[in-house]
This record gives sequence, structure tokens and C-alpha cells, in this order.
Amino acid sequence: MSDVLKVALLGCGVVGSQVVRLLEEQADDLAARVGARLELAGIAVRRPGRHTDVPAHLLTTDAEALVARDDVDLVVEVIGGIEPTRSLLLTALAGGKSVVSANKALLAEDGATLHDAATRAGVDLYYEAAVAGAIPLLRPLRESLAGDRITRVMGIVNGTTNFILSRMDATGAGFDEALAEATALGYAEADPTADVDGYDAAAKAAILAGLAFHTRVTLSDVYREGIGEVTEADMASARAMDCTIKLLAICERTSPSGDGEKSSVAVRVHPAMIPRSHPLAGVGDAFNAVFVEAEAAGSLMFYGRGAGGAPTASAVLGDLVAVARNRVNGSRGAGESAYADLPLQQMGDVATRYHVALDVADQPGVLASVAGAFADQGVSIQTVRQEGRGDAATLVLVTHTAADAALAKTVDRIAEMPFIRRAASVMRVEGMSSE
Repeated sequence: MSDVLKVALLGCGVVGSQVVRLLEEQADDLAARVGARLELAGIAVRRPGRHTDVPAHLLTTDAEALVARDDVDLVVEVIGGIEPTRSLLLTALAGGKSVVSANKALLAEDGATLHDAATRAGVDLYYEAAVAGAIPLLRPLRESLAGDRITRVMGIVNGTTNFILSRMDATGAGFDEALAEATALGYAEADPTADVDGYDAAAKAAILAGLAFHTRVTLSDVYREGIGEVTEADMASARAMDCTIKLLAICERTSPSGDGEKSSVAVRVHPAMIPRSHPLAGVGDAFNAVFVEAEAAGSLMFYGRGAGGAPTASAVLGDLVAVARNRVNGSRGAGESAYADLPLQQMGDVATRYHVALDVADQPGVLASVAGAFADQGVSIQTVRQEGRGDAATLVLVTHTAADAALAKTVDRIAEMPFIRRAASVMRVEGMSSE
């Protein structure tokens, strides 16, 4: 084994430039930790002229040639997207190069192909930076908890939406106003669709569920709702219940429903009310936090900065050190574990609690009729609050745990009742002790 390992870097944007900086500033420490020096062999970028802060001789626009070079030992990918990134990484893996990636979208869509290629080549595929930035989360799921059975992973995995919802809660701002503030501060992209519509969080949820439950989960398997429909009235209702609203990624292992049946996996991303006493309720700004529940370990919480150049680069460097050590030692780290192959549960069968706010005519028999509609679908009501205002009223109900499909049918039936003016809010409720 050479005393130098050559690294190809794909991408040199916000994260990639920080990777370059850390490789240079910490070169001696990294060499001591790895057992070999890490040297950049080249940096693939689209427009070399824009990157005046890195050595010009390392820059190239030919990423395909870079990953195929015989002198490259390791490949770090921070460019994102599906293609040509997938093809580049498959070339690298087939050439015997271990890969470190921060590409949540690719891993959630087609991680199986990359894992299979890494297994065939006997090399590593690490991607800690793909979920929750600097927070060490994926490796504990894959390695530290490998001897335990994980039952649930729930958390805040998108900093942009967490900032928006935190501002709406703290200031009473509407969604558009809070989004504008997030954009001005650099938390939201010019096109915030991936964040506010839940795609980013859903990709991360797919990766988390796959690791936690030893089952291949893709982005298309994840139920997804964004935060664009969360209103000031929703926030006010949450405050009245001593709750707040967060966009949650929830991955659950459900119990078998009968003899001979397997457990199943449910993966979902949506806004939910959570009690202010819950640790996730206090996670503000653009921070991330994830709860992991396991049978033997109990509840664990991971908290920190979920995005940003330096925090994400920290996770990239951690993976790079790990795969480099394996290279020096002639070994390979833990690969994909998908042996369980658990079935995926449809959202309609997922059980949780609900907050339902109805604008109704203030007249006798309304509450009884509404309660009857819930009872007909087997949905039990835990609490009811009614606030009158002239000839109208707001009826707020919180249910016990019920199937999503049953709640949807209940709301559809209620909406047809002549005294119902509108369903002002229907939102899931998580984290209450009496679930």
C-alpha cells in the first residue's frame, strides 16, 4: 500500500470547497489518523474559471476521465442529481475505488444499484453527509445499533422548513412571509420546492428507513406532504393545545397483524402537531434533530446542524477517513443490509392521531352528528373544544389513534353535512403520551 491515497473530488461548490479546505488544513492530522496521506488528484467542475480559491492545475471539466484514472484511489461526490452522477459513481466503483457521497436524491432513488456495484467490487460506499449534515446518524444506525432492533425513527431532517415553521410559531407570520425571510437569510433556495414540498425530507426518510429496518426503501415508497398549506390558524390551534407544528420524517416498524405475517415498514413525511414538552418542539432555527427508538437501547436523540458547507464537509471527511483506513488495512466497512425485506405499509393503513378543526353553524345537534360520523368509521374522539362566535362556531376535535384512511373517510362525510361550513384544518398529532 502506498503512503499516499489519491482522492478525486466531484463538485466544488459550498460543500466541496470546504472539503478542499479541510483536506489542506488538516493534512497532517488526517494522515496520522488514516495511516497514509490524502492528496487531491483532481476536482471536477463545470466552470473552472469560477473556482479561483483552489489550485488551477487540479480543476477539470472531464469528470468521467477523472474517476477512471488508475492513480485515483477514492472518489468524493458532492455534485448531487441523478445523472450523470450515477454513471460516474458506477464507473468509480467498478474501477475498485471506494466512494463517499452526499447525494441523498440518488441514494433514495437508486441506492440499490450503487450498493450492488460496491459489493461486486469489494469497496466501500459511505454517505453520512446525505442525511442531517454534520450529525453522526447513519453510522450509528448501521454499526452502533447493529445488535439491536430499531422500532422507530422520527425527526426534523430539513432545516429550511424547520426555520419557516419556527418563525411562524414565534412571530405569528404566515407561510409566505416566513419563506421570504428564510430566502433572504440564505436558508431557502431561490426555488424552495424540494424543501417546502417535502421532497428533501422524504429522500432522507427513505435512507433512514432502509438502514433502520434492513429493507430497501426508495423515495417513491415514502408518503409525502409539504408545509405550504400550514396556516396561521393551524399555528394558533397548536398553541391552544400547548403544541407546535414541525415537518417530521417518521419511519416505523409495525407489529405483525396475524400469525405467520411479517412486520411491516411505514415511512412518511408530513407536518404534525407535537406537544411543547416534546424535545423536538424546542428544535428551532435551521437545526435538525432525530429520535431513534430501539428495543434494548431505548430512546436516543441526535441533534445538530443539518446543513451548511462546513458541517456537511465534516461528515464527508469523517466518511473519507473511514474508507481510507479500510483501504490502508485492506478491509471493507459494513455494506448494505437489506436481509429483512419487510413489506411497505400503505399510508391509509398507518395509524396516528389527528387534530380536526371545523367551522360549523352554531345550532343544536351539530356535535352529536359530527361525533356520529367519527364513530361510524371507528375513529374515537379524545377531546372536543367548541368556540362560538355569533351564529357560527369552531369545533376542534383531537382523536385517539386511528387509521389514516378511516380519518379521511370521516372528514369527507363531515364535509357533506349541511351545517359544516368548512374543514379549517386536518393535521396529524405526534408525540403525545396517551397515544
